[in-house]
Amino acid sequence: MPEDLNWAIGGEAGDGIDSTGKIFAQALSRAGRHVFTSKDFASRIRGGYTAYKVRTAVERCDSVVDRLDILIALTERTIDENMDELHEGSVIIYDGERTTMQDVEIPEGMVGLDVPLKSLAEEAGGAIMRNVVALGVACEVADFPIENLDESLEKRFGDKGQAIVENNKEAARVGKNYVAEEYDDHDFPYELETTDKDYVLLNGDEAIGMGALAAGCRFYAGYPITPATDVMEYLTGRIDQYGGKVVQAEDELAAINLALGAARAGARSMTATSGPGIDLMTETFGLVATTETPMVICDVMRSGPSTGMPTKQEQGDLNMTLYGGHGEIPRFVVAPTTVAECFWKTVEAFNLAEKYQIPVYLVSDLALAVTEQTFPPEAFDMDEVEIERGNVVGADEVDEWVDEKERFQPHAPTEDGVSPRTFPGTPGGAHMTTGLEHDSLGRRTEEEEVRVEQVQKRQRKVETAQEREEWDYREFGDPDADTLVISWGSNEGAIREGMEFLEEDGIDVRFISVPYIFPRPDLSEEIEQAEQTIVVECNAEGQFADVIEHDVLERVERINKYTGVRFKADELADDIKDAVGHPQEA
Repeated sequence: MPEDLNWAIGGEAGDGIDSTGKIFAQALSRAGRHVFTSKDFASRIRGGYTAYKVRTAVERCDSVVDRLDILIALTERTIDENMDELHEGSVIIYDGERTTMQDVEIPEGMVGLDVPLKSLAEEAGGAIMRNVVALGVACEVADFPIENLDESLEKRFGDKGQAIVENNKEAARVGKNYVAEEYDDHDFPYELETTDKDYVLLNGDEAIGMGALAAGCRFYAGYPITPATDVMEYLTGRIDQYGGKVVQAEDELAAINLALGAARAGARSMTATSGPGIDLMTETFGLVATTETPMVICDVMRSGPSTGMPTKQEQGDLNMTLYGGHGEIPRFVVAPTTVAECFWKTVEAFNLAEKYQIPVYLVSDLALAVTEQTFPPEAFDMDEVEIERGNVVGADEVDEWVDEKERFQPHAPTEDGVSPRTFPGTPGGAHMTTGLEHDSLGRRTEEEEVRVEQVQKRQRKVETAQEREEWDYREFGDPDADTLVISWGSNEGAIREGMEFLEEDGIDVRFISVPYIFPRPDLSEEIEQAEQTIVVECNAEGQFADVIEHDVLERVERINKYTGVRFKADELADDIKDAVGHPQEA
């Protein structure tokens, strides 16, 4: 495992936890260190426990682990919440002058640094900077050059004026100097090495937004909902630079209908929401499919059902994206497995939507959405982005797709199921499509032969895509291992690092990470080769395990987590070890 340091700040919602964590994560990234973050926050504006955790190493890190080295505790509860991750030698930074922190007891074996954060911040220019004072303290404890913090502070406060920036720089140094003077006899065991590497730091929602721009998305409609809102926030302002538009709709029904209208007009169009919003969008989803309109619908999953736990992790929407809707609706379901893949699979989703004139569910989850991770810039090489608009017919080709009365046929029953498509204004390509069952012209019909013809045509597009596209998986570990681990979505990083823990115990596994839910790769041969197959996912019922069992007609073992918290690498390694120690009975 790479030598790493795990840092966190915790308190109540409204304490500036998120912005403080981002400042530190950005400073580490700009210092050439890899970063992997996680958040624990309540679904309220103020009050309720919230934390921002940063794992950092010179080598790449892809998961959280069950260890915390430095904790900035703004409340006593923060210590209690993280007790299981704290260890002998962990450093706890707190303000003993606060009424609620005066009776704090530092657990035996840990180091408590009582620092008057508020008082020091007031000396530097204002109590509001107490968190920045704490960052200065953390820099001293971790032996991290405080100059690396300056650029992040400039980025965070630059629009407030240079005086504010300088005040914050001073606040950080006041915190650093206080510890250096008051705790000069303490030798902290941490030293954060810096490098000259250049990294991009972004989360899954931002990667999806960036991928949408790169793919040529020019219209986005959405309604704010945790944890999908950051997709809209990323696109707002940026999409205008490319002639696009973001519309905040009054609800999710309006959002998908606006996106449908834009897509019918020829724009690459998208909406993003979470489980409750997907429920509301389902009727229009059927309309999108029936009218054969290309569109991307992003579902950033969270704990359900109903309102559930809006700020907690879960992969519970798989069945909804696979089967949701009345009638039989052709669709594709693509599920990125990493933050970087959120970018590339978004590009791919737009291409698939237009090549096959079909709605595409882009399925992410809270763990991917809020995780900020570092990548080299070449991980998002825009020169590698290809845009495929499918069977778009221009004025010189329209005549090939008209009937005996010179009427354009947007739903012509082609051999591959993909009909011609015209953009508004194309001479000879005018047409209207109804959401009722329709004929090749898009006009309503209840004629039996036409109904069968159109249903089969729409389904044929999926069959064509299965033949033409690569619906492959990503593989890690020993291909000849007796134990096969399968997963989807954001679990990939935790499993990959968990495999390193397993190797230390002499346990080899083969790991398959599946980014395509429908169509999906056939895993029959892989499962047949293994003596034991384990499916890992963040839900209670094992929805992907059910799908696999349906495909291969063989039982698989399951590791499920539905606490609202993502898998950790070391925790998952223990779960797999237990499963390997108790193989499935024949």
